[in-house]
Order: sequence, then C-alpha cells, then structure tokens
Amino acid sequence: MELHLAFELRSPPGTTPHRDLYAAMLDICGWADENGFAFANFGEHHLSTSGYNPSPLVTCAAVAGRTRRIGMRPNVLLAPLYDPIKLAEDSAVLSLVSDGRFQLAIGSGYRLKEYAAFGRDLDKRWPLLMEAARVLKLAWTGEPFDYRGTRIAVRPVPDKAPKLLLGGGEAVARRAAHVADGYSIPHDTTHWEVYRQECLKLGKTDPGPALPLGPVFLWVAEDVEAAWRMLTPHILSQIEEYASFTVEFYGEQAGPYKGEIDAAAIRHNPAYRVMTPAEAVALGQSLGPRGLLLFNPLMGGIPPAEAWKMLTLFRETVLPYLP
Repeated sequence: MELHLAFELRSPPGTTPHRDLYAAMLDICGWADENGFAFANFGEHHLSTSGYNPSPLVTCAAVAGRTRRIGMRPNVLLAPLYDPIKLAEDSAVLSLVSDGRFQLAIGSGYRLKEYAAFGRDLDKRWPLLMEAARVLKLAWTGEPFDYRGTRIAVRPVPDKAPKLLLGGGEAVARRAAHVADGYSIPHDTTHWEVYRQECLKLGKTDPGPALPLGPVFLWVAEDVEAAWRMLTPHILSQIEEYASFTVEFYGEQAGPYKGEIDAAAIRHNPAYRVMTPAEAVALGQSLGPRGLLLFNPLMGGIPPAEAWKMLTLFRETVLPYLP
C-alpha cells in the first residue's frame, strides 16, 4: 500500500500563519520519510486570498533537503505559466539534489486571473501544456534540439530524468499516453481507463487498472465527533475557495459549485472521511496492497498540534496493520 501526503499550505484568516504551516509541513515530511510514505504532493495556485502555495518547486527542494527516501512532486504544477526551458533546468537540478526522488506532474490550470497575471492566454493553455511536455522530455536528455528557432542543449543533465506526469480530465488523460511517462492519479479515477486504453492503442506497456484510492481527505481520531467539529471550518474553507475558482472559470454555468456550501453535507460526502483507528485499518485492508491512502494534515490551516495528534495516532494504531 502507498501512503501519500498532500499540501496546499493555505492560511485562511484566523487559522495557522504561513510561517507555522511551512515549518510544520517540513517536520511532517521528515516524519513521513521515517514512516514509509511514498510521496509528498504539492498543489499550485496564484493570487489566492488564502495564500495557496504558489511555489511547489521551491517547496519540493526544501523537502528534498529534509528527507532521504520519500519522493516529492508538484501535483499539479501549472506548466503554461512557466518558461519551459527554465522549468526543465529547475527540474533537472531538483532531480540531482534529491537523488532522483523528484517527479513532475503538470497540468494546464483554468483560472483567467492566473493566466492574465503571467501574461498568458487561457485559450492557448492546451498547446502551451503540450509544448512544455515536449520541451521537458527533450531537455532532460542533454541532447541538442530546436526550440523556437534556436538550437539548444540544456544543462545540467539529471542522472535520472524526472518522471513526467500529466494531470487533468479526460482530454489530458488521452494526451498523457502520447507525451508523458504517466497520468497523475486524480482524486477521481474516472479517467484512468481512458489513459490506459490510449496506451494500449499506441502499443505501450499496459499501465494496469487504476489504483484503489482512499478518500480525498482522511482523518483518524478516537473521538470522531470532536474531530468533525474541529475540522469542519477548515474543510469548508477549502471547498469554498475551490468553488470560487470554478465559478471564476464557468461563471453562471458553474452549477452545483455555486452558492453556499452545506456544512452538514460534508459528513455524508465520501471524499471527506473521519474514522476511528479500527475503521481506518478496515479501509486500508479493503483497498489491498495496491491501494493508496492520502493524508492532507494541514488542510485549510488545521493547527499543527491537531495534525500531529492525528498522525501519531495513525502511526501507533493503524500503520502496523496496513497491507
């Protein structure tokens, strides 16, 4: 079974300050490194009122310096907002300083505000994403290639080229089979089969069925009701900010993402689960050896002390019994 961490490092008003969130994140990654976690994943957004992490590459480099085994990756990095040559260089250096533990999952993003801030055209996000994927794969070989009319060779050359993943919906899943090394595991595996069938059509190795996934947000607690009371404002802030991003993109067509979020409904949403240790063990065993459990211990500025209480309980009462 794989164990993953996810961090957005948001600090909504009245929650944990960023200086404390980043310090706690590094400590948690060090703890996860010692407890068999496979990856730390970092989202990316810009101009967020909550201060959503805008610099996943810098964050991954910091994690690389604090750990020895765990992998780290932006998931996903908004590649159209980057100069692809600089992105290739930074990723090569990250692969070297992490001894090959860095992976790069890229996506297009969808927020007009972000594209405008970086002087990019949102309508061109797909060709920009495909160009970034092509340039990255060429650059990491160290061989000369043509880029916008110039013959270049990127240095340094990583001993191990970062694994390049694409993240996004159905169209991205299909493109990933053509230009990347894999499809970033989304919270919803609906599009995995699209990626798999496209790989088979191209004569590539069968990536196999989708991994059995746990919930988007998992919390382990002895007192489930008390945990829900503490967590609900943080979960709500996360849902509301993502909803605002969606409305920003779809406008009046945003449908169910518009309007007030029902706090009571969160408890019945399978994406958000608070479990006793026994229930978490049962979940892990039901997912089996191929399963993946994801923890987002600082979501929405959750106090680090609460995160540590949960992680310690997980280590002592759940981890020893997972496949």
